[in-house]
Amino acid sequence: MLQFCLLGSGSSGNALLVLSEQTKILIDNGLSYKQLEARARLVGQGLEDLSAVFVTHEHGDHVKGLGVLCRKRPIPVFMTEQTRENLPRSLGPLPHVAAYEAGETIVWQDMELGSFSVSHDAIDPVSYVVRSQGAQLGLATDLGHLSNLVRTRLSGSHALIVEANYCPDRLRVGPYPPQIQQRIRSRLGHLSNQDMCSLLSDLQHELLQLVVLVHISENNNHPELVTRMARQALRNDGVGLHVAAQDAPTPMMRVCEAPTHTATAYEPG
Repeated sequence: MLQFCLLGSGSSGNALLVLSEQTKILIDNGLSYKQLEARARLVGQGLEDLSAVFVTHEHGDHVKGLGVLCRKRPIPVFMTEQTRENLPRSLGPLPHVAAYEAGETIVWQDMELGSFSVSHDAIDPVSYVVRSQGAQLGLATDLGHLSNLVRTRLSGSHALIVEANYCPDRLRVGPYPPQIQQRIRSRLGHLSNQDMCSLLSDLQHELLQLVVLVHISENNNHPELVTRMARQALRNDGVGLHVAAQDAPTPMMRVCEAPTHTATAYEPG
């Protein structure tokens, strides 16, 4: 079984809390320590038993809270070597960085985290699938292209966290200048509502329990629109559907029952 909660989702700060029976981790931390602690408390969680942080890429909305967090809680931070080399200097020293290569599966206590490369305007961006006790949670955010690798690595997930960043029509008539619009639409940008629907349609299977839609632009999208489109793509009313907000945590959610996977244990150096 896995439990998870989006403590923040969007340009103002991203942080995903994931719990197994024995382990509590964060994937990214773009929130201040005060905000992280307060939002965790809203869902009945504390930070004192946090055991590790896993980083997707070096953008500030994913890492700007790492420095203070890891000096208050001296826990390992897992990221690729190129991500470590390109972290903002404003973070200050991170006491315990465990570097790995994109594509590795990291065994951490009773969790497995399979990393895989994604297409985004960062140096060496990755995403993750998290597994524990047969449950699999797949993460597809901050990417601009749905490669075969992305689809393959996320297949079989029992819960999915999927970006639905923008509606192309709203983006075109919205406030962003053309160069920003082009970056968002590019293979190094973000997923549109149509991309989200394509991915959900491809990944739907009889054991999929839950989809959480994230990183929804306040200027170029709308929660009601993405909810309607996702429900049409899923074609299964039995799949739970939730839209994450930028400024508040989601409820704590639970997923269980997945096929058995194997991986080689990772020992941080």
